[in-house]
Amino acid sequence: MKEDFSDYKITKDHFINRELSWLSFNSRVLDQAFDKNNPILERLKFSAIFSNNLDEFFMVRVAGLKKQLESSIYINDNTGMNAEEQLSAVLLKTKMLLKKQYNHYKEYILPECEANNIYILKYDDLSATEKARLKEHFEHSIMPILTPIGIDPTHPFPVLNNKALEIAVRLKRPSKDFESYGFVEVPSAISRFVPINHTEPGKAFIFLEELIMVNLRKLFEGCEIFDFFPFRITKDMDFDIEDEEQSDLLKYMEKTLKSTRKRSAIRLEIQKGSSALLEEWLKEKLDITDELIFKYDGPLNLASFFEFIPQVAREGLVDKKIEPLKIPALENYTSLFEAISEWHAIPLYHPFESFDYVVKFLEEAANDPNVLAIKQTLYRVSGNSPIVNALLKAAENGKQVTVIVELKARFDEYRNIQWAKRLEMSGAHVIYGVAGLKIHCKALLVVRREEGTIRRYLHLSTGNYNDTTAKVYTDMGLFLNDPEICSDISSLFNVMTGYSEPPIWKKIAAAPFNLREKFLSLIDREARNSTRHKPGRIIAKMNSLVDTELIEHLHRAAMAGVKIDLLVRGICCLRPCKESSKNINVISIVDRYLEHTRIYYFENNGNPEYFMSSSDWMNRNLDRRIELFYPVEEKFIQDFLWKILDLQLNDSYNGRKLKQNGTYHKSQFRNIESRSQIGTYELLKQLRPEQKIKKINILEKEEY
Repeated sequence: MKEDFSDYKITKDHFINRELSWLSFNSRVLDQAFDKNNPILERLKFSAIFSNNLDEFFMVRVAGLKKQLESSIYINDNTGMNAEEQLSAVLLKTKMLLKKQYNHYKEYILPECEANNIYILKYDDLSATEKARLKEHFEHSIMPILTPIGIDPTHPFPVLNNKALEIAVRLKRPSKDFESYGFVEVPSAISRFVPINHTEPGKAFIFLEELIMVNLRKLFEGCEIFDFFPFRITKDMDFDIEDEEQSDLLKYMEKTLKSTRKRSAIRLEIQKGSSALLEEWLKEKLDITDELIFKYDGPLNLASFFEFIPQVAREGLVDKKIEPLKIPALENYTSLFEAISEWHAIPLYHPFESFDYVVKFLEEAANDPNVLAIKQTLYRVSGNSPIVNALLKAAENGKQVTVIVELKARFDEYRNIQWAKRLEMSGAHVIYGVAGLKIHCKALLVVRREEGTIRRYLHLSTGNYNDTTAKVYTDMGLFLNDPEICSDISSLFNVMTGYSEPPIWKKIAAAPFNLREKFLSLIDREARNSTRHKPGRIIAKMNSLVDTELIEHLHRAAMAGVKIDLLVRGICCLRPCKESSKNINVISIVDRYLEHTRIYYFENNGNPEYFMSSSDWMNRNLDRRIELFYPVEEKFIQDFLWKILDLQLNDSYNGRKLKQNGTYHKSQFRNIESRSQIGTYELLKQLRPEQKIKKINILEKEEY
């Protein structure tokens, strides 16, 4: 008789702390900076990504822990840690990682850049001629931009900008017998990397803040300057939008975002060796404690090297460009509507295949006289979005355009507000989300008149309608015209734009309505069907796994014999414990492109089911967002998905395996041929020409 594991007790030993798991992910990002197989500027890029990630982590997650402490609300997480213990562990691990990062920057990154004739120099290293040229450049092109700010009873301590590089100054004014303080903000409108005619061939630079500091007396004329140093603050940007009570969410969001400038500092960054007296004054004014002060043996804000890399990039120092592949199934038709009608379902895998097809689909719809309506969700879009421009054109052409713009997309709020206003001006119907929920699903529905009837066409995606991130995130989309899925999505739009109650979906599931229940039922079905001779099978590819209930069901399914492979790029709060580890395999891949695709596979007793989704396995995705989960039923696409999952599960090059102790380990046998992202590109090059033959089974499913 089959043993029942439904009552198997789940303890804190089955979980990993969320914040520490995120830091572990960011550590894997930093590992790419240490990997000598990556070109030097790619290694520098990963170091910049690590720093940028850490900024957001402090603005939201560390800020949230601080609020818990200040509120005296003591809630332990699933591992038994309270907020104070989590904050202490987070700060300790962060400082260890930062020490590694800066040591590597000094000992490896800079020397290797210099070996390739790329130099970051100190002012004192320059010749008299170079200093004279920089003096002239400062006076003509930099000084007019700068604004020195004094601090005294008539000039109160200013509101400092979040993440801005500032210079603090301790000085004495003429005819005054007491010390004063001042600031100069390093302008972000010009490059931080000031070029020097230093060496040929190659390029040399000095940091903008250093050039400003050697010219401080020009900004504080007549003053005696005692001390100065650059610093940077990170502010608390963790805020909730109480949109249920707001009559005008757009105005409320604009007001809320303006107020964030006055938020308190959550982190202070300075350089080692800076003036202790000036540091104490700054610490007091910012009301920040010692544990939140970070001192670096090197330049602040390594994330700024994002802007540096394009200035010095050349062959051999960056990854070879991978040209997006063309899709014959879309190239061989004059109309994308015709192609979708013929194929019924066409997958796109970005960035290996061009995002331009999505833009082209929307542009064709905007200009097609037979298109009557367009409905789309927008979560994050680019600064000069061709997607939004196509929607503007469609509205101007008289189409019924409905756009759901998520104003609460963190760190993209300002951009989304501006796009929403432009869309409204064009005549589009703009919906600002749903009260109490973020709209995170990715759906584009086109309604078209054909031969006296109405037909609907869909594009669904695992990632955002963002042409910029589509070049660096792996995401999968689907063009399709399945009548039942089209009907489901049409109903979902009615739920999001009006007062419709969620119907009984024909094929999809959607959060927060029934997606949690759908995932749980699929996991539990595998456990029920699993036998010793024919175990169940789950493969789930996602960004993050946090949800407690799903983790509990996964552990119990593993105890029932289900073989579970989890491809989790980022946070994974599931700890493979002694009882379930033989059946749970967790792999994280950090590579050239950010893994962002969500694919779910369930063996279903020999009748496998494949799904794609906008949703990770996180509480927020399942309970506080509108998310979409849909089946992939075309056999040739299922076989393609199987190949993708197989490549990733067998990636010994950049794959990292989660151990029972919560650490990740790379394979001892790194094989470049197993690098899944390269393998995927090669697979697509071989695969796509075969799609000229309609509906052929182009991939043989392989067991592994």
